[in-house]
Amino acid sequence: MANQTVLVTGGAKRIGKAIVEHFSQNGYSVLIHVSSSLDEGNQLAEQLRASGAKADVLQADLTDERATEALVELVENHPFIKQRDGLDVLVHNASKYSQIPIEDLTVEDMRIMNRLHVESPLQLTQGLALCLSSIEGSVVALTDTSEGQHWAKLTHYTASKAGLRQLMLGLAGELAPRVRVNCVGPGAILSADWEQEHFDNVLQRVPLRRSGTPADIASAVFFLANASYITGQELKVDGGWTLSP
Repeated sequence: MANQTVLVTGGAKRIGKAIVEHFSQNGYSVLIHVSSSLDEGNQLAEQLRASGAKADVLQADLTDERATEALVELVENHPFIKQRDGLDVLVHNASKYSQIPIEDLTVEDMRIMNRLHVESPLQLTQGLALCLSSIEGSVVALTDTSEGQHWAKLTHYTASKAGLRQLMLGLAGELAPRVRVNCVGPGAILSADWEQEHFDNVLQRVPLRRSGTPADIASAVFFLANASYITGQELKVDGGWTLSP
């Protein structure tokens, strides 16, 4: 029987790379989606293939509707999918994270974030729904811990991630019982260069008093992908941050 197969968007670096590696180490064939990180994606795929795993790289700009549609076709016709007669797991990880002061935030900035975090996950899930339902697959989206909070200069990011969370909850109901849909909400895992001081301050409020790792997120994604009686849930991997006042 062909290996179980996972597609991870934004799978070449950081948390996406950890997710790809975790699934590969557990016997999955992996489809690594990249946008601009083609070299990193190819390097990761080569490393996995050198260890005997099955891996391939698919490139597409998810902010472009037609490119996303073309990605759906590539996945549907990929040998991994044909051999398996379906797609076991779709992971929505691709994201963009940068500060924009609210006075500088434009409608176009918001459109790009919504396109990447809401529209492309909808388009991919709809387009691959038959591949997923044919073998009772699952979808896992990476949200965050911003629910109910204000993050300075990140309104565009948090609003679009909230949209992603609600989209996944809706799809969990719409696609049941053949496809399960869940979310993983990372807490303080990796800091951007421009937020190190804020990141360190956050860790002082985290009950576990330390940051998480990409591997922590990858194991949570893998758990939800294989938890056959869980759908419509968000698992926050945040060291207890949401307990803090």
